[in-house]
Parts: sequence; C-alpha cells; structure tokens
Amino acid sequence: MIHLGSLSRIRELDALRGFAVGGIMLVNTWQHASHEPQTVIDVTIEAAFQTRFYPIFSLLFGISFVLFLERAGRWVLLSRLGWLFVFGLVQHTWYEGEVLTDYAFYGLVVLLPASFLWPGLPVLLLGLGVTAWGVMVGGGVLLIPGMFLVGMALMQLRPSRELLLPGFGVSALAGVLLMGAAVTSGDWTLYTVAALAGAAAYSTGVLLVLRPWLSAVLEPLGRMALTNYVTGTLVIFLAGGLIDADPSRRSVLAVAGVTLVAQVLFSRWWLGRFRYGPLEWVWRMLTWFRYVPNRLESGRDQNRPLPDPGVT
Repeated sequence: MIHLGSLSRIRELDALRGFAVGGIMLVNTWQHASHEPQTVIDVTIEAAFQTRFYPIFSLLFGISFVLFLERAGRWVLLSRLGWLFVFGLVQHTWYEGEVLTDYAFYGLVVLLPASFLWPGLPVLLLGLGVTAWGVMVGGGVLLIPGMFLVGMALMQLRPSRELLLPGFGVSALAGVLLMGAAVTSGDWTLYTVAALAGAAAYSTGVLLVLRPWLSAVLEPLGRMALTNYVTGTLVIFLAGGLIDADPSRRSVLAVAGVTLVAQVLFSRWWLGRFRYGPLEWVWRMLTWFRYVPNRLESGRDQNRPLPDPGVT
C-alpha cells in the first residue's frame, strides 16, 4: 500500500493541504464577522471548524520540512524560512492575523534544532510534550511548534496506512465527546483538545475518502498553498466591511465559497501551464537565489517534477 515516502502519498498530502487551505479560508473569514447576535452559522463553525485547520497545516509543514531537508540541507532551509518570514511581514501590512511569521520563527527555533535529534520516537515524544504545553498555555499559534514536531516525527517514522481507519474512529469519537464536555463546562482547554482531536479526524478522514475527483479539486489548492493563503487573506481584508455588517453571517459563506471556487479554477489553470504557483515560484527563486524555469514545455505535462514539498 501507499506509504509516506512515495510519490502517490505526496499527492495525497497536497490534497490534504488543499483541504486545510479551504478550511482556513472559511474560519478566517468568519473570524472577521460580528458574532452578535449568534447564529446557527456561528455555532456550527465554532463547534466543528474553528482551530481544526491550522494544526493540519502545521503538521504538513513538519512533514514537508523533512522532505526538503533530505533534498536540500539545512542552509537552504534557513534561507527558505528567512524568506517566508519576509512574506509574512509583507502580508502583515494588511492582515494582522497572518501566521507566516510564526511558521518561519518556529521553523527556525524548533524544527532546525530538532533535525539534529535522533529521528522518530524521540521527536514524536518531544512533539507531544510541546503540544501539551501549547494546550495548557492557551492554544492558538502556540500549537504550531508541537504540530511541527509531530509532523516531522510522522515523516521520519512513516506509519502504515492501515492505521488511518482506527485513527479516524478514535479521533472522531474523542472529538465529539470532548467538544460536548467543552460546551457544557465552558473550558477552553477542553475545547482546544477537542479541536486537535477534530483535526486528526479530518486529516485521517480525508485521506480515507480521497478519490481522483476530490483530489483533482484539492491538489491544486494545496500545491499553491502560499499563493492561495495570501490571496485569501487579501480578499478578507477587502470584503471586511461587507462581512462585518451582515448579521446573518451568510456573507461569510458566500465570500469564502466564491473565493475558494475561484482559487481552485485558477490553480488548475495555472498548474496546467507552470510548475509552481506564482508566490511559490518567487519563494523558490529567493531561497536558491537564482532563476528557476517555471513554464511547462508543451507535451511534457506528464513528466513534470514533483510538487514543491515546502508548505505554508
């Protein structure tokens, strides 16, 4: 069966990354709306989607870190993280909630040092410990370093695909029970743990149900994750007045939905002609400090290189 190191599995991870991009777009749009009076949309997003997608994104960043480290080495990764921080600073000029600077910072202070550790179980235990610390001190962006390490360890251990189904069952049940307890008690720590369980359920569930038609929708989003994340936040900034003024919260669904449809269509069109997304291409050239050909030659689409393992 497929394992983490194979080409097919990398395509699955691109699809999972695209799923996370879509979820982040929905939640980020909703977070810029007024939540009074509370609506069914508010309750649904808070109970089923909020805090589920950044952990998935962070896990994939840790996985991609190992892939890139194997191919390029630490000095290139240092350059890559540095330029990611610059992208984040630029994005911060219109979107204060950006996480690119957090990803670059934690990549530098957590992932690079962890790459010197004995791979596999030690990194996994450290990741679980750092995640537990992140939960206890409030969650949010503090979950990123732990998820980075867990993703790094999973790539090093390369677990069997046969664990997906039991993993989905356990995490889905835990997520539902913990969310019920969190709603009853109002405990934010329980809510964060429930959200992490939900992220695990979504991740394993997507990989279990992934089919060619679904992959064809999600993969382009995932391969152009940086471009789609940045342009998505720009849309939220520009549509902020509309979103905040709508008491029904239907504008949240409309803005997020239209943006994602446009991004899927554009990503598919672009990747039919180019190897890397627009910002991914710029990021790659800055990382290597040289020009990188991007346009696909006619008739060679089937021989295109692997998608860039780097992710934001």
